[in-house]
Amino acid sequence: MNIGTDGGKEMSKEIALQQIRIKDPFWSGMQEKITDTVIPFQERVLNDKEEGVEKSHALDNFRIAAGLMEGEFYGMVFQDSDVAKWLEGVAYSLVIKPDAALEQRADDIIDIIAKAQQPDGYLNTFFTIKEPEHRWQNLLECHELYCAGHMMEAAVAYYEATGKDKLLGVMERMAQHIMNRFGEDKIPGIPGHQEVEIGLMRMYHATGKEAYKDMARYFLEERGKNPNFFKEETERRGWTHFGNMIPDDTKYNQSHATIYEQDEAVGHSVRAVYMYTAMADLAAEDHDEKLFAACRRLWENMTQKKMFITGGIGSTVEGEAFTKEYELPNDMNYAETCASIGLVFFARNMLKTEKNGRYADVMERALYNGIISGMQLDGKRFFYVNPLEVNPGVSGEIFGYKHVIPERPGWYACACCPPNLVRMVTSLGKYAWDEDETAVYSHLFLGQEAALGKADIRVESAYPWEGSVTYHVSAKIDELFTLAIHIPAYVKDLRVTVNGEAFDTAGEIRDGYLYISRKWGSDDQVELHFPLPVRKIYASTHVREDVGCVALMRGPVVYCFEGADNGANLQALAVKKELDAKALVCTEGRLSGLTLLDVAGIRLVPSEELYTEEPPKEETVTLRAIPYFAWGNRGLNQMRVWMHEK
Repeated sequence: MNIGTDGGKEMSKEIALQQIRIKDPFWSGMQEKITDTVIPFQERVLNDKEEGVEKSHALDNFRIAAGLMEGEFYGMVFQDSDVAKWLEGVAYSLVIKPDAALEQRADDIIDIIAKAQQPDGYLNTFFTIKEPEHRWQNLLECHELYCAGHMMEAAVAYYEATGKDKLLGVMERMAQHIMNRFGEDKIPGIPGHQEVEIGLMRMYHATGKEAYKDMARYFLEERGKNPNFFKEETERRGWTHFGNMIPDDTKYNQSHATIYEQDEAVGHSVRAVYMYTAMADLAAEDHDEKLFAACRRLWENMTQKKMFITGGIGSTVEGEAFTKEYELPNDMNYAETCASIGLVFFARNMLKTEKNGRYADVMERALYNGIISGMQLDGKRFFYVNPLEVNPGVSGEIFGYKHVIPERPGWYACACCPPNLVRMVTSLGKYAWDEDETAVYSHLFLGQEAALGKADIRVESAYPWEGSVTYHVSAKIDELFTLAIHIPAYVKDLRVTVNGEAFDTAGEIRDGYLYISRKWGSDDQVELHFPLPVRKIYASTHVREDVGCVALMRGPVVYCFEGADNGANLQALAVKKELDAKALVCTEGRLSGLTLLDVAGIRLVPSEELYTEEPPKEETVTLRAIPYFAWGNRGLNQMRVWMHEK
């Protein structure tokens, strides 16, 4: 591990989104879908102008709080955060695709938010409209700090994208209000749902004001010092909001121990990874080895014992939470879209301190699988829960499975995931690079144009469908530097050329990165070629649901099987032990353009009797697998990721 210090060790430099232009066969279309379809759709939803979806009222809440209209607060206590995440996504979309009309509408919304801010800097529509006498009394349930954190993130994003600082000023006043209230020698407090720590760190990065970083550290380090904090708060106020929160369950919101004592991912998965994200950011910024060691322990536990093959986390609907190690059910899991997004945030911040492929591998896994599965291919419907097995008639209907909805709804009363997905996909360029004094680091195989400090780099990529990536490097400095390219762990036969000549990678791949050091010219080319065979993946035998089963991957993409291609009773199908699989490009229908798999398999013919002494007969069949992220786009369907092997 190399933690930079002001004494001369290498330090990564933040890459601005404006420095990156994604031009990628896979991601550009998805970003266009977000800018052209999803953002306008969500704007209509937030304004209650979209037919046939759950009412939002989120923007009207701000109008009421601002005194611009009459009415009552409607929605969840954290309804403000939907607007914040949408605004953050809008900011990133304006970088991708400038849109004067959208920017003006966003400016108008920011004006309303500014008018809703109270004279003391407080901003929260629920308590302004409905319960002003209860401000700051219920940190456990009422999400005031959570909403503030999301609006801080939106404010920074909008400032960085447009140069306009009105929302940033609003949130600086809110941050000052928070700092005046909470901290050492003030009122003790920690958020019931972590997020403000991320927002404060982003405010620090944008403004350079140490007070924001100090406040983030306070909230992180105060957590767990008094495990009874929320219980005492509940007893003191004598009222509840949701009525079903259990203050005794301190692991639920990770308040059971200090951040330095926690070594297992527990509790609500989104709360957890948001906290870990801020911890990793603070560790990188302050070169804090003790804090980074805590982050690393939590990372290892989560990704090696509690993560689904898709990059999903959170095993149970009960508390949307992690459960026991290796408890990873397929047909009743949770794997919230927001949790996978938070996992990418965490991975990205770990890379700030330690350039290690294990973080980039997980980031890639979540991006290509467990995140984009949360959105229908047309961009109009969304999953909150991302199961690995769905059985219509059971999923969404029977107790214990009701949360596993087999088709994506248009919106949710609790709509945290759809706008979160928007801000993730539109900000993708932020996750692609790092740069320090001696090296440029490429974390993802994204087709793009990157204007970096040492060089302009244009990347041509056929990934994830083909193992072909070319870096065109045009140096801006007349001295040696290193281009370090993340090589996914599954790549076994890498061929590299530099300006057409073979490059010997022996000894040059370290911790998952290929290091090429040279004095670069004005048009140097680095070409990477590697095969993308279909791979069989086996889970640890500690994962009881997956023993005797196999999953298929090709490149970073996890595959699944649907009834639309393979008929009924997917549980009666098996993949042959001697893998015989062929990749083919779909040329029609909703999956057009995606790479599918035809796989040799076996179908067990069902008996007419419930129980029999005769084994089922076997038929040789060809099975069809599709990318996991694309499941659920062809009507009500059975789906499985993990298949029997025979």
